[in-house]
Amino acid sequence: MADFNRTPSDPSTFILMGISGLEAAHIWISIPFSMFYIIGLLGNFMLLFVVGKEQTLHKPMYLLLCMLALTDICISTSVMPNALCIFWFNLKGITVHGCLTQMFFLHSVSIIQSAVLVTMAFDRYVAICNPLRYATILTNARIAKLGLVGLIRAVLFILPLPLLLSRQPFCDNHIIPHTYCEHMAVVKMSCGETTVNKMYGLVIAFVVLGLDLMLIALSYGLIIRAVLRISSKKAHQKALNTCTAHICVMLMSYPPFFFSSLTHRFGQGIAPHIHIILANLYFLLPTMLNPVIYGVKNKELREKVVKCTCRMCFLRGH
Repeated sequence: MADFNRTPSDPSTFILMGISGLEAAHIWISIPFSMFYIIGLLGNFMLLFVVGKEQTLHKPMYLLLCMLALTDICISTSVMPNALCIFWFNLKGITVHGCLTQMFFLHSVSIIQSAVLVTMAFDRYVAICNPLRYATILTNARIAKLGLVGLIRAVLFILPLPLLLSRQPFCDNHIIPHTYCEHMAVVKMSCGETTVNKMYGLVIAFVVLGLDLMLIALSYGLIIRAVLRISSKKAHQKALNTCTAHICVMLMSYPPFFFSSLTHRFGQGIAPHIHIILANLYFLLPTMLNPVIYGVKNKELREKVVKCTCRMCFLRGH
């Protein structure tokens, strides 16, 4: 691959270096990254298409799955096209405003995704603990309103991040050793006082997302209490199976996020290239695996996907 050295020297431009220390391997690293990204897009768009086309799937649970798919698409798309331009064409320049916009969009969608996961935990709680009232408690309209609340919450909490940084003086060295504009990576480039920026970033990471985790833990605590009251082991198994996919998605979302946030602040002993690779995989692997997890665990969705796929293959054959 030809190396187009188009790195600008404009002081209003930041330079994203990609994976520091592994520049020579950028082309090889881009192969699995691009494959994960494409598979993730195909899987999530397939889920959106199937749920949109099948009237029987127009239910709160599948509306939540569509919201999760949209956040996965937005998160990976806000990072990967730019990263692949760095890997393939050495296009490392990004304007300061472009960088702050990417940061706002990336972190906002992450907060929205967390709100979706909280709502999914509540959905499972109602389905298991109050199944007779499920249809009246969780309607499509109510889920849409909860999604709107999650969107507004994300904008209100994340908007101060780029606004605070836009008022900071930046040093002459505009090099960001990363593939995207992560909040702490940009904060470290400032020559001014950044205590407020750092503290606010911690508040977002541990207060907002910590509250979300507490709500999820409360939902699952109530679910476990309800399941333990059921005498039938078969009913135990059935109730817990409905939560398996959601638990898997959470395990792929929250631990990598907190690991990435903490290593930016306190992980001086971790090699930069390890942190950057893991940070990128945090955006890629959930996007790729979430549709697979729900497709495998949800029989109704799996059957509809197979039906739509067979129908498309039949029409193409004729």
